[in-house]
Amino acid sequence: MQIDNNQLLRFTTAGSVDDGKSTLIGRLLYDSKSIFKDQLLSVTNISKRKGHEGVDLALFTDGLRDEREQGITIDVAYRYFTTPRRKFIIADTPGHTQYTRNMVTGASTANVAIILIDARHGVIEQTKRHAFIASLLQIPHIIVCVNKMDLVNFEEGSFNNVISQFEKFSSKLLIKDVRFIPISALLGDNVVNRSKNMDWYQDAPLLHTLETMHISSDLNKVDARFPVQTVLRPQREGFLDYRGYAGRISSGVFRTGDDITVIPSGFTSKIKSIDTLDGELKEAHAPMSVAIILEDDIDISRGDMIVRSSNIPVISQDIEVMICWLHNNPAKPRAKYTVMHTTNEQKAMIKEIIYKIDINTLKSNYDDDTIGMNDFCKVKIRTTKPLSYDSYRENRVTGSLILIDDATNETVAAGMIL
Repeated sequence: MQIDNNQLLRFTTAGSVDDGKSTLIGRLLYDSKSIFKDQLLSVTNISKRKGHEGVDLALFTDGLRDEREQGITIDVAYRYFTTPRRKFIIADTPGHTQYTRNMVTGASTANVAIILIDARHGVIEQTKRHAFIASLLQIPHIIVCVNKMDLVNFEEGSFNNVISQFEKFSSKLLIKDVRFIPISALLGDNVVNRSKNMDWYQDAPLLHTLETMHISSDLNKVDARFPVQTVLRPQREGFLDYRGYAGRISSGVFRTGDDITVIPSGFTSKIKSIDTLDGELKEAHAPMSVAIILEDDIDISRGDMIVRSSNIPVISQDIEVMICWLHNNPAKPRAKYTVMHTTNEQKAMIKEIIYKIDINTLKSNYDDDTIGMNDFCKVKIRTTKPLSYDSYRENRVTGSLILIDDATNETVAAGMIL
């Protein structure tokens, strides 16, 4: 299978505290030679001051001073690196229960979730929590890295035991693609290079798996959705009558000549041309940024959505959403919030709390009508004007939204439309 060398893959790491997430990322960066010399020198000096014999790989990602002092990750640390085959963005997310919201933030745009499990402890409550969040966020691919294999003498039986535990639990979740890799992040086994200590494992190491994973088919290519970000009117010589609608295609494919409908007005037209910085295209697809020119002059502004006339999204003011509450302050009953959905911005209120999910047991609690930090709840919200959306399961872009507190302008919740 041919991989586009310029293709970007976003992945997030999750696991219980001290399962080795930061060490794994440090090993990936170190062994793939993706660390700058000054950064390597700085981490080497810090490692010496701490009394470590070699380089403490976890320090490459633990950027906050508090994290370095405590030896834990408490914020989402983003790292970027490139190999000859692919570009990567890593989101190193916290393991503590109280930082669940940070994992939601880091995982919301990920193609792949790497869940670390300590080979000695197997699947624990934190593992279940992270797998559930990955499932809820519809992350297409999950790689379960069974870490610290060196502490169980690289035994295949310990690896198979973790696989059995995880598969028993994950059968209840909506996970499409799960892969298992036995690793030692500390020693580098099966991270970038194949392990000589585990010759019983015949599949590829982690980096090769990430480099060759097919992610193009993860995009929704059926539902053509184009949220308008701005209207281009140059009004200069050669472009006096130019009117282009600029934005990023959320999903699907648009072609010259397509019959389109503008939501929410319902006006219809045809695509006259599709422009980019590199010139005109006959066809454009997600996630390309383009300017669409229509055959008719229609009143379109930021927040409107151009869709193919034969495939209209749901349009409604009453929406059922699974939200993760991100703020320290609890949700206020019937308080007004601003909803940000694609390029659309509306006022909204939480009408009803349907149920709250116990993140440990995955059971629904219909009696608790409070929403606090890190809570997952199914709620009904009502917007002042209709939103055009798809379910999150079908489209992660048009099926997601955030709530903003009008008084403080702080983001208080991330939501997945059901």
